[in-house]
Amino acid sequence: MFKVPQSKKFLYLGVMSDRAAVKHGNTPITLDHDMEAFPEAGRKLTVREFAGHVAETANRLWAAGVRPSEHVAIYKTSNFDITVLACAVARIGAVPVMLSPHLDGPTIDKLLQRLQGSTLLTDEAKLSGELAGSPLAELTTRVLTAVGSYPGAVPLADFAGAPERQPVLLAPDQPALMTHTSGTTGIPKLVVHSARSLGARGNWQNKVVRMIRKRETVAMHVSYVHSRMYLGLAVLQLRGMPMVFMNDASPAHVADVLVKHRPGVLETHPNSFLEWEAMLDDPRRPISNVKYFNSTFDAIHPSTMHKFLHATDRDHPVFLQVYGQSECGPLAARTYRRRNALKADGRCQGYPTPGMTKYRLVSRDGKPPTKESPGYIDVSTAGRALTYFGEQERFDKQVIGEWWRGGDVGYRTRWGCLHLLDREVDVIPGIDSTLEVEDAVLHRLEELTELVIVPGPDQEAIPVVCTRGDRPLDPARWAAAVADQPPLAEPLQRTLAELPRTATAKIKRLELARLLAESIRAERDAVQEPQASR
Repeated sequence: MFKVPQSKKFLYLGVMSDRAAVKHGNTPITLDHDMEAFPEAGRKLTVREFAGHVAETANRLWAAGVRPSEHVAIYKTSNFDITVLACAVARIGAVPVMLSPHLDGPTIDKLLQRLQGSTLLTDEAKLSGELAGSPLAELTTRVLTAVGSYPGAVPLADFAGAPERQPVLLAPDQPALMTHTSGTTGIPKLVVHSARSLGARGNWQNKVVRMIRKRETVAMHVSYVHSRMYLGLAVLQLRGMPMVFMNDASPAHVADVLVKHRPGVLETHPNSFLEWEAMLDDPRRPISNVKYFNSTFDAIHPSTMHKFLHATDRDHPVFLQVYGQSECGPLAARTYRRRNALKADGRCQGYPTPGMTKYRLVSRDGKPPTKESPGYIDVSTAGRALTYFGEQERFDKQVIGEWWRGGDVGYRTRWGCLHLLDREVDVIPGIDSTLEVEDAVLHRLEELTELVIVPGPDQEAIPVVCTRGDRPLDPARWAAAVADQPPLAEPLQRTLAELPRTATAKIKRLELARLLAESIRAERDAVQEPQASR
């Protein structure tokens, strides 16, 4: 057991709510859904009640046999109760391993195999669904259900009323949390965080929250398995900010929630903001009280920021764009206002935080990094993760002394601003930045809800488009919108549901490119077969 250090450098998830409850115990946490694992909680609880659910669940986990430093893989149906379970696991010194509800059974099997004998904390729906064919007896030490029951699994409900346990706090550089990478490039990597690395990220985000001068309600739709959720919970609880968490991201539902609670701060994934543009025409004006918009995880299109900034009645609203990675946390940021959002270069990620983060550009071809010849973006931050679990060699390949090479390429402007062009694996010959092209075309065609440019079988640039209401794309409008852009293949129209996505709503570009390549090859083969038979 490790005595909790009186230092803001470390973040212990298992006791953060206890700390917050000392000053802000009555701060409300409001949900748009019932917590399946805690149905008695209702849709509105306090920070103190949240801490109580964490402590009670931790007692049950200990009674079930979970011990400090053990891995507990949390894979259950998407619900805010995931956050309670994760904090409860951390409270007894075990390591919560956050696995997205969107991952399929075979991927979960591979991750459980990598963990080598973890406890699986899940629910009846997953056991009878995605995991129905999984050899869990071989892959895990035990299977616990937070909701429901299933043969071979032990319900946590069986341990109700378990004796109270004091928190177990491990040393600050020991593993404290595992999340996984987006999985856009294959089987996700398990990123290992420590109390120290989480604390460094939390301090960065606390610095940002200080921009908010008054007590504002914060509405969030963020993946429950992403480290951002836990840093957000920590900062907001410790500062006594009322919170609203949304599970359903459909624009109509989100509009209802925002109209009811009128938050002053709104945060979600960039792709969700893009989809939420559909609610800006709502006569109830759901965005009217938002002063601060926050978008993490990925780049966001300038036209989207412009629309949201002009949909609020608040004076001088701010849109904060943060550039970061799962392995390092937030790295650079920039604020946008009404006057400059639309004119902004969407590739601009802003500036590092003095004394907290820094970056450098490294040539890929012997030439100084420029827009036409972007370099590797190396970053240095105290928030860097410890390793990839079970893949130390893979992690080490990206470590260069104090620097971390995350796979993005970009350049520095004369003013020192970092511009992100693409991930190296997404670069298409003849296009400086696919993201830049997407920014331009999305601004010109408001009927688009998504545009992704991926390489085809012959490295041609294929635009994949989604439209509002899935209406057919107007060929003439498309041709006019791309006339001044690099050569693109004919657009392929898809529904949003057909695009493979990560837990944070990013498009899995490599997976999409693979699916398109298979489809295109199949079409070619179908055309060639009749010709060959003649």
